[in-house]
Order: sequence, then structure tokens, then C-alpha cells
Amino acid sequence: MLHTTKANGTDPAEIQATDARHHLHPFTDTQALNDKGSRVIDRAEGVRVWDAEGNELIDGMAGLWCVNLGYGRQELVDAASEQLRTLPYYNTFFQSTHAPVTRLAKAIADIAPGDLNRVFFANSGSEAVDTMIRMVRQYWTLKGKPYRKLLIARDNAYHGSTLAGASLGGMGPMHAQSAPLLPGIERIRQPYWYGEADGLSEDEFGLACARALEDKLLEVGPDNVAAFVGEPIQGAGGVIVPPATYWPEIQRICRKYDILLVADEVICGYGRTGSWFGCQTFGFQPDIMTMAKGLSSGYLPISAVAVGDRIADTLIESGGEFAHGFTYSGHPAAAAVALENIRLLRDEGVIESVASDIGPHFQSKLRNVLGEHPLCGHIEGVGLIAGIALVWDRKNKTFFDRDVGTLCRDECTAAGLIARACGNRIVLSPPLVIRRDEVDELVDRLRTALDNTYAQAVTGVPQ
Repeated sequence: MLHTTKANGTDPAEIQATDARHHLHPFTDTQALNDKGSRVIDRAEGVRVWDAEGNELIDGMAGLWCVNLGYGRQELVDAASEQLRTLPYYNTFFQSTHAPVTRLAKAIADIAPGDLNRVFFANSGSEAVDTMIRMVRQYWTLKGKPYRKLLIARDNAYHGSTLAGASLGGMGPMHAQSAPLLPGIERIRQPYWYGEADGLSEDEFGLACARALEDKLLEVGPDNVAAFVGEPIQGAGGVIVPPATYWPEIQRICRKYDILLVADEVICGYGRTGSWFGCQTFGFQPDIMTMAKGLSSGYLPISAVAVGDRIADTLIESGGEFAHGFTYSGHPAAAAVALENIRLLRDEGVIESVASDIGPHFQSKLRNVLGEHPLCGHIEGVGLIAGIALVWDRKNKTFFDRDVGTLCRDECTAAGLIARACGNRIVLSPPLVIRRDEVDELVDRLRTALDNTYAQAVTGVPQ
């Protein structure tokens, strides 16, 4: 592990002023941010980050759901450095390849479930989703069914922020800023049992939500549909964990109507749920899979689409060109880091620990410490990902009619914890290498934040 013991001399005021003058942040009210001033993150190690003023925070979000191996892994730094010295860049266009991308493609195929044996590389989850859309539509064209263009996704899903990704996802605010959206997208309800079950048991609700797919297929015509796309767990939607009955029924319906099944594994992939991929945790086999984030533990940008033989063989045997790609598809340094990241996850037994040790401890600690907190209506999660519904009244399941999530997020920061608000849900996704004592500390800080939020949101008495 890299060991850092002192700040690098960053002047927060100078960085904040320059940031306000020149930097447009993603998903940010720039005016409000500039009035407040950006938090300047200065250094990081393990599961902790420090800002330029010396404040220490537990990173309960692993950056942006991605720093799976934690901060300061010298092995990943060395993999990038060595590759940059040897071959800092070359493209994979024009009948060329290089060792890191070739070996990475094989490594992904080796751990991917089923027959996902070929891999197309991009640079972000959004680009992977765009690639997937073009790929499944081209597949059906080559199969003599060019009319199979429709994609079905879900309300409150997140599939990236490019025009295609935003169109496919179910985020209303993104749609409002992206109109006109990409055509050919349909949506069905999300499997949010706690908030939308209307008295059904979890198993009943899971089946009902899955069967909404069949209803939609019959409405639009199954032979017009290219694929159904879903995150195993809806991440940015608030960590919505589907009932156990949901994904097997989705797969049954897709197989019945010959619809391609797409798993968006950008968040769940690479150990987050205690399996290499979320589809393995929930017991379904996709035809094609998008991935990013944990592929490199966020150390360098890289994403990929793992493609099943059915699709890949059709694209290859057509003899034509798949006219799609990016300058940095399979960048050698990013590929080298991702390859080393996979090795470390495997050789150190990180994913097995998430499944059998640290993941269960994280989930039980949240429930045991916070399960009866008056602000916590429901806690759900698998492995090292969790979502907490914030409610006005637990007994009657009364939801807030105002933004309490942001208030709680800010109280988390004040308590030394980075968490994320998705509406009035607080979500957590810490590095997979978090220790038991660090989980305990994380939950203690979260409890302090919840207490302070409750005092303000319910009793109206700030502490």
C-alpha cells in the first residue's frame, strides 16, 4: 500500500477560486456550488480521503461506486507506470492490437458467466451502454429483422448520461434536459418493493414487476423489441434491490419471446454484490453485459461490453464492419491496470470476503444499529451496497414531501462520512477492502448524521 502522511501543500482557497472560474462540474448546480466553494480532496489511502484542510472522511461511496480495491494500491500504480514506459498508447483500429488489451479481453471472458466470450472496449459506462445499443440493433439487422429496434428499460433506472444512455434510463430530470430523446425506448415499472408494493409480498411483487415486461412486449409487439436492459440492482435510483423472484422471471419472459437480455453491470460488476457480477448473485444469464467502474477500481478510465456467442458470432460471420469505436478503446495503460485489478481481486480473495465475511457484517451492522432508527423506514442491500429509505413516520410509512436526503448527506459529511443522497434515500457503496472495524466506524458516523438529520427534519431542532 502507498503510505501518505501529510498534505501536499494545496491551498484550498486558490483551488476553489480557480474551480469557480473555470470548472463546470457534472450533475451540479454550479451557482450554488460556487457560492459555497468546492470541497478540495487532497489525498486518499485505503477507505479514507482527506480534504485540503486536513479533514478525514470515510469514503462510503468508493469514489463513484468504483474504487473497489481502495485507495493507494501500489500494484495498480506500477501497472500503469510500466505500461506507460513501454507503450503509452496505440489504437485498436486498423487491424492492430497489443498485449494488455488482448490479455484483458481473455481475463474478462474467463470470469464472465455463460458464453460471454468476446469483449468490446470503451472508456466509461455511458460509452459501454451506447455501444450495447448499437450492437443489439445491428445484431437484429444482420438476422434479417431490422425492425427489431425497440429497447425496454425501467422507470428510475440509470444507464449513463450521454444522449443514448439518458434516453434509455428512467431519470425524469435528465429527460427534461435531453429532449428530444433517442427514439425507440419503452419503460416498465421498477421493482421497488418497499415503496410501491401496495400490500403484495416481496415474492408476489417481484413476479408482478417482471410480468410488466410481458405486458409491454404484448403491447408493442415482441417482434419489434431488440432487448430488455436492467441493472441487477438499480444504483443511482437509490439502491433498489429486486425481490428474489424478479430476475428469474425476467429471464423466462425474455427467452419465451426471444428478446435479448442485457445486464448493466457498471455498478454491480467486479465484486460489489459478492459475486464477480450482479447477474450471478441474482441468478440470471445475460446475452450481453456492460461494465466499467470496478473494472479498474477507478484508477484509470475504462469500460467494456462482454458479448455472448450468439451476438458476437453473428457480427463476425456477417463479414462486414461494425462501424463503431473510440480513440481510447482498449487504451494500453488502462487495460494493464484493469488486468492487474482483476488479478488482485482474484488472488486476494476479495470477492469471496464480500460474499462470506465483510458483506454480511456490513449488512447486519446497518440493520442492527440503524434498523429501529426513527428516520430509517427500510434498509436494503447485498454485499457492499445498501440503500436506506428516509421516512417521516416509520410506523405508518409516511414519506417526506421535501428534500431530506440532501440534508442527511450533508450531515454525513459533517460527521466524517461520504454518502450519497438519491432523492430521500441514502446510499452506500464502500471499497470492497473495508475492514470490520472500519464498517463499525462508518455506521457510527452514519448514526450521528441520522440523529442530526432527524432533529432538524422531524423535530425542527438543529443540534
